[in-house]
Amino acid sequence: MPLRLDTPAPAWAPLSVLALSAHPDDVEIAAGGLLLDLAARRPGLRVKYVVLSGGPERQQEARAAARAFTFGADLQVELHDLPDGRFPTAWNQVKDILERSARSFNPDIILTPSAADAHQDHRTVGELVPTAFRDQLCLSYEIPKWDGDAPRPNVYFPMTEETAKRKAELLDKCYPSQLSRDWWGADTFLALARLRGVECRARYAEAFTCSKMVIT
Repeated sequence: MPLRLDTPAPAWAPLSVLALSAHPDDVEIAAGGLLLDLAARRPGLRVKYVVLSGGPERQQEARAAARAFTFGADLQVELHDLPDGRFPTAWNQVKDILERSARSFNPDIILTPSAADAHQDHRTVGELVPTAFRDQLCLSYEIPKWDGDAPRPNVYFPMTEETAKRKAELLDKCYPSQLSRDWWGADTFLALARLRGVECRARYAEAFTCSKMVIT
């Protein structure tokens, strides 16, 4: 039997989310539907975006995406320009960024890359998140890629068809620099969402892994 839990804060209370991305577009690909739904349904939602890499064009896209996916929320956006594909060699810088975020922002939920992700940048962030954050619900997200590293998720967010298609539409709109990539497109995003929906008896869903949860 599936265990259904509400978000950590009561429906009437403000909820805070830390959205971590190694690269612009990571968190929207993986959890854009969840962000859209929270922004629409949770009054007083607070969101902090931390994007660890990206040049000026990609950073501009990331700002636009953060605003679009969290429309109406109290939003902070923090952008960095660590070297793409080289995060293991920037280990100290990644850790410093995460620890500063932990000191300045106390989220209810953290959306983070997975420590089991095949991409070295995602994996580095995922490995370091637990060293900086101890008392938050951490949801490790998945990103489709050539490496074929799909996880076995244990947390699902069911999406309506409207939300799933809106997510795909906003990804194209906010990240025009990625439209030429052979894997990018609504067909990819909706196919993965449909598969995850099958796993939780929904039409579409986003999926996460959670290594530890404390029920109080």
